[in-house]
Amino acid sequence: MISQLRSDILRRKPLEHIEEVEGGGLRRTLGLWQLTAIGVGGIIGAGIFSLAGAVANQTAGPAVLFSFLIAGVASAAAAFSYAEFAGLIPRAGSAYTYGYAVLGEFAGWFIGWDLLLEYTAIVSVVAIGISGYFNDLLGFLGIELPLWMSGAPGTEPEGVPEGSYVVNLFAVLLCVLIAFVLNRGMRSAARFETSLVYLKVGVVLLVIVVGAFHIDAGNWDPFAPFGLAGALTGAATVFFAVFGYDAMSTAAEESKDSQRHMPKAIIYSLIISMVLYVLACLVLTGMVNYTEIDTEAAFSSAFATIGLDWLGLIIAVGAILGILTVLFTFLMGAARVGFAMSRDGLLPQWLSKTHPTRKVPTRTTWLLGVVSAVIAGFLPIAEAAELTNIGILLAFVVVCTAVVVLRYRRPDLPRNFRCPGMPVVPIIGVVFSIWLITFLQPETWLRFAVWFLVGLVVYLTYSRKRSKLNELRPDEVSGGK
Repeated sequence: MISQLRSDILRRKPLEHIEEVEGGGLRRTLGLWQLTAIGVGGIIGAGIFSLAGAVANQTAGPAVLFSFLIAGVASAAAAFSYAEFAGLIPRAGSAYTYGYAVLGEFAGWFIGWDLLLEYTAIVSVVAIGISGYFNDLLGFLGIELPLWMSGAPGTEPEGVPEGSYVVNLFAVLLCVLIAFVLNRGMRSAARFETSLVYLKVGVVLLVIVVGAFHIDAGNWDPFAPFGLAGALTGAATVFFAVFGYDAMSTAAEESKDSQRHMPKAIIYSLIISMVLYVLACLVLTGMVNYTEIDTEAAFSSAFATIGLDWLGLIIAVGAILGILTVLFTFLMGAARVGFAMSRDGLLPQWLSKTHPTRKVPTRTTWLLGVVSAVIAGFLPIAEAAELTNIGILLAFVVVCTAVVVLRYRRPDLPRNFRCPGMPVVPIIGVVFSIWLITFLQPETWLRFAVWFLVGLVVYLTYSRKRSKLNELRPDEVSGGK
């Protein structure tokens, strides 16, 4: 029995039979720049409008620029690993599929199960964040929402009677709306996402260009008041603003030419986002001394100090659009991971059914959309946020490790993109991800452990017995048997 369990845990999806094992697929409709837009949409969110200011004020000073660059280099190490796999295995599932094919069924299950929680939680946190910006925007316009629909129970601010909040209705509606958009078909959903990304990038560029005319170089002295340690600590904080391409890579099966376009889209989206982050940091810390930066509304307050209050409204709109695209990317990613797992038999195959004409995984999308809506509507943002982060970092560890293993196990495979600096670059990705994991709170580990134990029970009692690999002959299965 133990021998059979070990065999099942270590068996791998054969790369040569991956099409045969997985069966029918999704419709390929995404081009290079649509994929890139989805990646940019997942990377650039609230971080550029709020996180940069908070880190500059409290941790790094003007050296927040270096914080983003350090985080970007570390993220690029993982991005290169994702890019090699995306060109090699053009199927849905991203880190789940890569781990399954290289490290074995349990490793794939582990990271897939983990990402389902992480991506869904990110969607919830993003929806709550947009709701906050939306309420601020309505307040700016003189509109007040009824208290019962303004937030999750127990999140009433000072001055509001306890029990006044029943549900964060706007956050709930956002999750449902994005699920609806994704289920309209990837072609129309990608157009929606691309349009929002163009608007968001336009707002960011406007802020950068206008702000550049109001830079005082004296604000950059001293440039690193907290030293290198402050910049490194800041890098650990802003790292969570420089990933998103991982969720985008789950759409590999919907790319018109995934093996060529997906690696380019991963790299392009990270480069574009990093350039915008760096320029925004330069402008912000040049306009206002780091000690005076508003940690909650950095750019809005910076422009208010120079008499450009009208930009505050534009920035608020830009922030809403920016975060909305993040919500789109991660709900799409969660649905594709769930779809891939169900198609492999590790989750109920009912979830792998696609729409007969639109060829999108409607059932997983609606299910995860509803789950994220419930979390967003009834949990405080702090508790929802604690469900995120660890899964993304563990996914990075798995992918960076797997790309090294596969390079040496199967050097003969044709690779459209090869991760440079092998094995140093992937090792950097592993080390940096593990280092960041050490910053997570004990409560985060506890929640992760509970979710992992639930997943372990599901795998042992259901997934292992219903895996599609059971239908293959022993000589067709890599590893294990």
